[in-house]
Amino acid sequence: MKRNHLNRALRMTQGLLFAWLGLASVAAAQPAAAQLPLIVIGASYAEGTTPFNNGVAPLGGIAVSFGSYRSLGAALARQPSMPGHVINEAQAGASTFARLACGPTQCGPAGWDSYETQLTRALTRVTNPFTVPATVNAKYVVVTMANDCLHSDAAGLPQLQTAPCSYQQLDEVAARLVQVGQRALSAGLTPIFDVYPPYDRLDMLLFRQLFGLTWVIRPEAYNHLRNRSFEALSALPGAVVLDIWQGFKHRGDGLHPTDETSDQAAQRIAEKVQALGASAGR
Repeated sequence: MKRNHLNRALRMTQGLLFAWLGLASVAAAQPAAAQLPLIVIGASYAEGTTPFNNGVAPLGGIAVSFGSYRSLGAALARQPSMPGHVINEAQAGASTFARLACGPTQCGPAGWDSYETQLTRALTRVTNPFTVPATVNAKYVVVTMANDCLHSDAAGLPQLQTAPCSYQQLDEVAARLVQVGQRALSAGLTPIFDVYPPYDRLDMLLFRQLFGLTWVIRPEAYNHLRNRSFEALSALPGAVVLDIWQGFKHRGDGLHPTDETSDQAAQRIAEKVQALGASAGR
């Protein structure tokens, strides 16, 4: 009996030692920033699947285009000039704040995590606890546009109780994105934010019809949100704001990008990451 316990203890010790050696080798190698894992957080532009928690998921667990969709996260993993190491904690349908999924008159039980929670999870996956102090095996985090104020199921309230966002509420969306950027910077990451696609590249009325929404954002409100977010994020020292959705084409649902659009966006991010690494001498 004692020998069995001793053998198990030895195996556990060996396993921890091997894990430490593997993590230590990652830290010792110190690869160029462009070769480190790339963190991705956000909503459906970044990830096509809704999150399951305790067996339940918003919208019944549906994926964009029933899975026939290449999100930006998937495109980054396929990008030939990148190593393909992507830590994607984004959730289709997410907003900057945690909320329940809501129908016309009721909400829940399933919902989405906030961008802050997504970032916390991603950091846990790339943080090496065997170094003193702990080191983060990542340099960049891509943050894509949120659902906040885009439609009636983005408020965390029964849709019949919601209304399109005021300009103050639109400004608050931009402020929450800035807070996410500040959190990333405090962790030693460089946040890379996208720019909302131009309104005329979308078809929000079609999106409303297909998804049975009570309302969608108006053109003037969308443009305010797009401009205000761009201004606020551009004013955040250390953050990168990148117009990755140039030439945006939706996939026929009014909102989500085609596979080719996602590939082009991933290419722009890869080029930017490589340029940032070169300018830093890494």
